[in-house]
Amino acid sequence: MASTDGTIHESGTKAGEREADPRPTGTEERAFFQIDGMHCATCEAFLESIAEGCEGVTDAAASYVTETIRITYDPDRVSKGTLCDTLSTLGYSATLRAGGSDDAPTIIGQSRRSDEPNERGIDEVLGFRYAVGVIFGTFMLLPYAVLLYPAQLSSFFGDGTLDMFASASGIGGGDGLLILPLFLVLTGVVLVFTGLPLLQGAYVSLKMRQPNTDLLVALTIVSAYVYSTIAFLLGRIDVFYDLTIVVAASVVAAIFYESLSKQRAMDRLTNLTISHVTEARRYGADGTTTMVDVHGLEPGERVLVREGERIPVDGVLAEGECTVDEAIVTGESLPVSKQAGDEVVGGAVVTNGAAVLTVSDETTSSIDRLITSVWNLQSGDHGVQRQADRLASAIIPVVVGGAVLAGLGSLLVGTGIPVAVLTALVVLLVGCPWALGLATPLSVATSIEQAVERGIVIFDETVFERLRDVDVVVFDKTGTLTTGQMDVLEADAPSDLLAIVAALEQRASHPAADAIVNTFAQRNQEGDRSRADGGVADGSDHEHAADITEFTSHATGVEGVVEDTRVLVGNLDLFAELGWSVSERIETRAAEARTAGHLPVVVGRDGRAEGIIVVGDEPRAGWDDTLTQLSDRDLEIVVLTGDDEAATDFLDSHPAVDHVFAGVPPAGKTTTIRRLQSRGQVTMVGDGTNDAPALATADLGISLGGGTALASDAADISIVDDDLAAVETTFDLADAARRRVKQNNGLALLYNGVTMPLAATGLLNPVFAMGAVVATGGLLAANSFRDLLHE
Repeated sequence: MASTDGTIHESGTKAGEREADPRPTGTEERAFFQIDGMHCATCEAFLESIAEGCEGVTDAAASYVTETIRITYDPDRVSKGTLCDTLSTLGYSATLRAGGSDDAPTIIGQSRRSDEPNERGIDEVLGFRYAVGVIFGTFMLLPYAVLLYPAQLSSFFGDGTLDMFASASGIGGGDGLLILPLFLVLTGVVLVFTGLPLLQGAYVSLKMRQPNTDLLVALTIVSAYVYSTIAFLLGRIDVFYDLTIVVAASVVAAIFYESLSKQRAMDRLTNLTISHVTEARRYGADGTTTMVDVHGLEPGERVLVREGERIPVDGVLAEGECTVDEAIVTGESLPVSKQAGDEVVGGAVVTNGAAVLTVSDETTSSIDRLITSVWNLQSGDHGVQRQADRLASAIIPVVVGGAVLAGLGSLLVGTGIPVAVLTALVVLLVGCPWALGLATPLSVATSIEQAVERGIVIFDETVFERLRDVDVVVFDKTGTLTTGQMDVLEADAPSDLLAIVAALEQRASHPAADAIVNTFAQRNQEGDRSRADGGVADGSDHEHAADITEFTSHATGVEGVVEDTRVLVGNLDLFAELGWSVSERIETRAAEARTAGHLPVVVGRDGRAEGIIVVGDEPRAGWDDTLTQLSDRDLEIVVLTGDDEAATDFLDSHPAVDHVFAGVPPAGKTTTIRRLQSRGQVTMVGDGTNDAPALATADLGISLGGGTALASDAADISIVDDDLAAVETTFDLADAARRRVKQNNGLALLYNGVTMPLAATGLLNPVFAMGAVVATGGLLAANSFRDLLHE
């Protein structure tokens, strides 16, 4: 049912979002920082604690989903530079986000995800670490396999086998283990340099008391290295240096691959539009203009905005009249006419005529305020803990406890401290399911890449997990369920009258007039169409212009005399006001068009209506199937729109649509999303800048590719091919990804399934352990690279 206020009463809160958003008070200010290196919920908690530990900071909210932290601070006690330096710790890199404060966002519309200056650098560092691991690993593992593996297997084939290799390799005998010091040093280099991201993640998880997969991997590679070093010092050859190298290099390689996959996905968004204006044309009293920075404008100054340009700041139209498209801010699909004295909003586009406006007291635009709203929501958008991290939280206490008990037990039976330590390390080495740290980035990377192949860009690895918990799907109407383009949908009038109407509409300033002219007249495309006021000629030089002897513009239409015939074009009210007769057939058809959400334009001549032209934006192809399929998933379908109720009747009557909220402004969309969250998890599908706060507020945001960069920035998923059917495909991918994650988590335990029984029976051997590592990694890779939707 269509409604302007709805019947939902309780405010919901986005998953992970803070209940309160404390605003700066007194002398406090707010700054936004971009943090490279955040990759999990543990990072959020750690960086918040670091920020809140700074003198002068009263609040901090971080989000690894958007790689942003918002800090409220006292500038008299701490500077932005100090905050930036403090946050740049333990591998994290902080930079002041564009604009850097709640009051002055300066780079608007440029997607954070599509063009961040530091992202490539992080990828290169990861790649370098991976390369070092591969180079050192290859250098070491070849002699390792040739010299150590046979010796380590000798216990299964008799002492003679070891003697056979001793003379060739230096293993055993008086010169035994001469090659192991080299392995000790080079493996240490790989552990510290290549494995640093893992060690960093492990440290942060310990500090925050939130065990994760980084800690699992770190426990494995450090245990293997320490065990091997102690064994070497004791003169033993059961060393696991190879395991340290292979596991560290493999997991970092998977993290690197995940990072590259995300970057390739982000690269798909570089063609998004920009809706922010950084410069304005100041209009002098003598009629001259000067280009100035928007932030240099003062209240009361005048600004000239030419046809086709975006209004830089909020203001009041000072003179003349024009038509502006405010859809990007208000969501209203039809551009509106403005007269002198009318308010205009920054971010709207002048579609006809030129605008001279007086800058309002607050020299910002509605777009800027939308940006600030999105940034506030982004930084409060806490990510959810990954399933593998939740498993790690449960497993690590058990494994570490088992290692301690095993070590104590060994001491009690009199084995001595070195052997007791080795016993404890073996339990850690075989009990930690390190492969969960490999399975997660592999699953994420391949899922992202397979989504991109289908025109769906995923920004956050938890998207699929969150998408499966969705209860309500909210669609914006204009530009999402409809094309958002004004076109002539139907014309029922004499052809000669249509040609005359097109000539008359050349002089009108309304998008419906443009649609009529584009359909029924051949515009003159030759010559210089520029005007002195900076706009574009309105078409008065058309071949019919000389035949128009009178022209009158009404609020709801136009009137004129063309070829000695009086012609009227407008709505039914205009015809009634001027006393023109309208047949019942035309009245009925006009009512039907309004009910369908379209604009009926009645045309007539010499006092009588003779036909009707229906103008509007058509529903997107496949919108019906998309809504039906989502409803079949037992999802509640809601439509939000800035249009009036008459434009939503075709949606209100659709069996798949549960609720339609009409006449909702951008702020109202955000409020409605919060109320809907009291019913469960909410996904918002939109395309425009005016949808951005709602997309950021929803538990999951999906933006269509034809939308703005801000909408993409606020969303978790972007459909780059502008295909509405891809929304349903996204849900299919989420279901398939869940099966993939479960499969990979099961395969990740293969290593432990092999090594733990061997350790329990005293048959554990470094060669068998490495075999389990290779088999586990190979199966995980093979399973991850299968097509998600063709399993």
